[in-house]
Amino acid sequence: MSGIFITFEGIEGCGKTTQIKRLANRLDSLNHNITLTREPGGTDIGEAIREIVKHPPEGATISAHTELLLMNASRTQLIQQIILPALKKGNTVLCDRFYDSTLAYQGYGRQLDLNKVHKAIELAIENTKPNLTLLLDIPLEVSTKRVKERQLKSNETNDQFDRSGELFFKRVLDGFKTLAKAEPERFQVINANQHPDDVSNEIWQVVKEKI
Repeated sequence: MSGIFITFEGIEGCGKTTQIKRLANRLDSLNHNITLTREPGGTDIGEAIREIVKHPPEGATISAHTELLLMNASRTQLIQQIILPALKKGNTVLCDRFYDSTLAYQGYGRQLDLNKVHKAIELAIENTKPNLTLLLDIPLEVSTKRVKERQLKSNETNDQFDRSGELFFKRVLDGFKTLAKAEPERFQVINANQHPDDVSNEIWQVVKEKI
């Protein structure tokens, strides 16, 4: 495969969606072939799974193990249908979340056995791993504030993750930081608690060296 695979990670409200679109536009302006996708989702099957995981049928509760398996089912479909074909074409693939989110959310956040989480991920991804992972880092209190502001602007309802509570998100944030420390050659931690233009420039300094 000749393409480059870049993933964006971070807790809610860290600005991933904004920054991944900005990077895609910048690369496109430089005539790079871009494939932009997200997790869970990115395919028809994945988007259906995303809806179930984030907004279960009324009165239904998804267990942490079910959540883990559904995330990886969506991931397998995305890899086979979108990511691998794009990489084989030489595209730069930008993905909003990947398996590090599963480790952070289902592993550290839901406190599932990390060995089991790793095994589920390995089954789903086989040898498909990012060349670069950008962790957009913000304090927990900033995340909470941004999520509330976003919900007020869009009138969106809390999803299953939003209702998980502050301690859950603290574990998720700590999980991301632990993952970044364990793989410094792949992870780049970006200070996302600054103006979006400054975040974009910091990301660009990292990405242009990689590509």
